[in-house]
Amino acid sequence: MPAPADRSSGLSSDRSPGLSSGLPHRSLDPRLLRGFLVVAEELHFTRAAARLYVAQQALSRDIRRLERELGAELFVRTTRQVTPTADGERLVPYARRVLEAQDALLSAFAGDGPERPLLVDVNSPGLVSGRVLDRARALAPDCELMARFESGLTGAAGEILAGRLDASFGRFAGLDPAVRARLEQQPVRYEPMAVVLPEDHHLAGLDEVPLDALAGETVYAGAGNPRTREWTDLALHLFEGRGIALAPPAPVAVGADEFRRVMAKKRNPVLAVVDFPAMSETVRKPLVGPVPLSPVSLVWRKGLVHPGIDALRRAAGELAAEEGWLRRLADGWIPASDELVMAGQD
Repeated sequence: MPAPADRSSGLSSDRSPGLSSGLPHRSLDPRLLRGFLVVAEELHFTRAAARLYVAQQALSRDIRRLERELGAELFVRTTRQVTPTADGERLVPYARRVLEAQDALLSAFAGDGPERPLLVDVNSPGLVSGRVLDRARALAPDCELMARFESGLTGAAGEILAGRLDASFGRFAGLDPAVRARLEQQPVRYEPMAVVLPEDHHLAGLDEVPLDALAGETVYAGAGNPRTREWTDLALHLFEGRGIALAPPAPVAVGADEFRRVMAKKRNPVLAVVDFPAMSETVRKPLVGPVPLSPVSLVWRKGLVHPGIDALRRAAGELAAEEGWLRRLADGWIPASDELVMAGQD
């Protein structure tokens, strides 16, 4: 959860009762550290400000204020790039530990304590994430788990780190390493992938679509959508060397009707998973030769304490065991980076 706004100066010379040190008590606004970390991750003030939903000028003021309060220059700024100084690099691990501790504290005492609603992104109805959420609700009926619908794990991860979401599902290996370092994950499923085709497409009559049959096709996989970068990255790995082109960026279609309309107009096959919701005038066919797998993890913020997270983790584990979700198919394919993540080695 984000820290409450602090309208005081970041430092105070007031001595707190009970402190035995002869040094004056000093406080630092965690908001400044959060802004610093995002700039250190993005190395770009405009992108960092967009992630934080603040104006660039306000973020720049916060960084200057943090530099004054610490008595150190944290970034070297030019018109083209932002680079951390030695002091900036030194601050990164301290800032992360402070914010993780603050997030854990606020999560434990937010709202009415552990009974506050847990906000869970399931992406869209009908996916594996929805089944995990349903099982978790059955396991913890006194816990309020509220569904949310983001368009991808990259976008959801930003919402989690900003405290506007608690958990999500998706391809953890596709996130930036600096973002992954602030999150925890539990592997849930190797989900077979599929392709969605117009019902009159020349491949629509097949029971299964071999990857080789997509050679020469231009397939849509969310290119240009900043909230689904992990999915586009997975598609690029899959298409490499197979003669399959990635469809260029296009405005994001919101809602099934709009998605179907755009698909009928563009006529590009769409990369999906086998549980992708059915839509009229389209067919969904599993991909084979090999079977590409979408690695799905349950993802939440480090330090989050909530019985809903415990229920989600238990539900994911139970369903994975019952359904064999974590058994790799003999002809299954995933990128090497995902193998490490799903094995808990990254």
